Amino acid sequence: MLRIIIVSLLFSFNAILVAQDYVTIEDLDRRSVKRFEEAESFVRRQQMENALVELNAILEKYSNAIDVLLLRAQIQYDQNELSLSEADFEAALVLDESYKPRAIYQLGLVEFRQEKYEEAIVHYERYLELASDRDRRRGRVEKYLSKARIAAELVKNPVPFDPMSIGPAVNTNGKEYLPSFSADGRFLVYTVNYDGQEDFYYSILDEEGNWSQGQPLKGVNTVENEGAQNVSADGRILFFTGCHWPDSYGSCDLYYARKINGKWGNLRHAAIPINSPHWDTQPSLSANGDFLYFTSNRPGGFGGSDIYRCKRQPNGSWGNPENLGSSINTSGNEQSPYLHADGQTLYFASDGHPGLGDYDIFLSRLTADGQWEEPNNIGYPINTSAGEGTLVVSLDGQTAYYTTDQNTEKGKPLNLDIYQFELHKAARPNPVTYVEGIVRDAESKALLGDVEVVIRRDGTTEDFARLRTREDGSFLVVLPIGQNYGMEADQEGYLFYSDRFELSEVSTKETPFQLNVDLQRIPVVADAVATREPIVLRNVLFATGSAELLPVSEPELDRLYELLERYPELKIKVNGHTDNVGDEESNLLLSENRANAVRLYLIEKGIAESRIRYEGFGESKPVATNDTPEGRRENRRTEFELE
Repeated sequence: MLRIIIVSLLFSFNAILVAQDYVTIEDLDRRSVKRFEEAESFVRRQQMENALVELNAILEKYSNAIDVLLLRAQIQYDQNELSLSEADFEAALVLDESYKPRAIYQLGLVEFRQEKYEEAIVHYERYLELASDRDRRRGRVEKYLSKARIAAELVKNPVPFDPMSIGPAVNTNGKEYLPSFSADGRFLVYTVNYDGQEDFYYSILDEEGNWSQGQPLKGVNTVENEGAQNVSADGRILFFTGCHWPDSYGSCDLYYARKINGKWGNLRHAAIPINSPHWDTQPSLSANGDFLYFTSNRPGGFGGSDIYRCKRQPNGSWGNPENLGSSINTSGNEQSPYLHADGQTLYFASDGHPGLGDYDIFLSRLTADGQWEEPNNIGYPINTSAGEGTLVVSLDGQTAYYTTDQNTEKGKPLNLDIYQFELHKAARPNPVTYVEGIVRDAESKALLGDVEVVIRRDGTTEDFARLRTREDGSFLVVLPIGQNYGMEADQEGYLFYSDRFELSEVSTKETPFQLNVDLQRIPVVADAVATREPIVLRNVLFATGSAELLPVSEPELDRLYELLERYPELKIKVNGHTDNVGDEESNLLLSENRANAVRLYLIEKGIAESRIRYEGFGESKPVATNDTPEGRRENRRTEFELE
């Protein structure tokens, strides 16, 4: 603060009396003028060291040569010798601040890059005080001033930040960067650059919490450079960037690879409409696979590079890219998008939103009406005056990962490493968890691959996630906690399966939420029907105390209709059941009416009446105790069985 007061006083004195104890180019001897001209020529040819030799020689003779001080200050700024640049700008301004007033805000730029934000504010304000309203630099300096004030406020209110290396199994003396994780946190893919070639490596987290030694990702790495990748939540799809590949449309395009039968390969160009003749890179796939976010500098955006997203269509193709709009994108550059598994929290880097320097990391949340909130800077010292890039966040939102070169010693080759830190609460996403499931044949217990699984939020008819099981019958899906979900599984030759479940706690990679799905084969002979268990229609719901079907029941009833359409030889009986609340006679009538409501729905869709019977059992066949809310909910059910 004392330094700021002294600087302010110096400016005040200079405003009253301009010191004349300095020399300009015109005052130098002929040899020094020649040196200055040579220095300017070296600068134009980007030979900065030669230019500094000439300027230093002049200043040895004329220490108060103001033009020489200003040129040397600019060169040192460009060379990132910020303390030296600051000293030269200050020396020139003490000689005469009115000689070249732009040096005032240039000094502010030097101070800003050194995180001396309060001092930068003084110089920006001083420049604006002296500048006329028609000054062509006024608008630019006003933006500098706004950024400095915001940066100063961020520094005054630091956030918790204690980064730690992810470990020697991943980090080496080379460059490791751009981490990407599967939802369970066990599979890590990252980019390496050890000899000028960018390739993908992977590492597996063991039960003790240690990462395995990084290994090349065979089947994806090529003789070309690959980078800026993002692995899907289930660890089976990898979107990445390839630049100047033979089939690319422009400088950089998006590609993807799949993991099939335990091996990576099947590289594909993401094609139109995702890719364009322009720079398309840095993909981020939403956890449910519905949206692909990426960076592009295609025409029609707000600035140099903007963030876009494409929505997956029902047939599996991608829709046209959608710019995320002016709340996210600015006249500057936005890049490195990372959509957290909650589907609502977007982290990205920007040099257009006010921050601490070059690129800062920001976050924005998607509102219920589909709009992006005004982005927030995630805070100092996560963000600094240097450029920050991609940030990824664990499923539980507590741990963040990023790349830094903080271990690189000055003068030595860049050494990028992957670090992790506990993310402060204000920057955390919404809590989510993941569900693992296994789909089997109900009789043989054989694992069933390529089974369609659909997840819906309770009370909605839209698919939240639609996926297919792996070769080993397993599937993984990421879901927000604190909600109820409906699930259906369907496979040719089997009766479909439905279930409802509640996610009230965050599951971890040690204890994921498990779903075991047993599909019953459609019998080929009538005698086999008697051995079949009834199929509970868990997502067929009614208004309280009524036989009125709720709209949320339609997707599951439509699936039952499709089953009957697919197998016209099948006949079914719909059964209705209630809990023991109320009298037996009323419950029996209610169960009959509910079973009939399902029957009538199917008949209206076109199923012949002769193929559907119904029966109500009231409270006579409980499957759980009626002493708890959960038990009563289990007993209130509608089911069907083959006849």
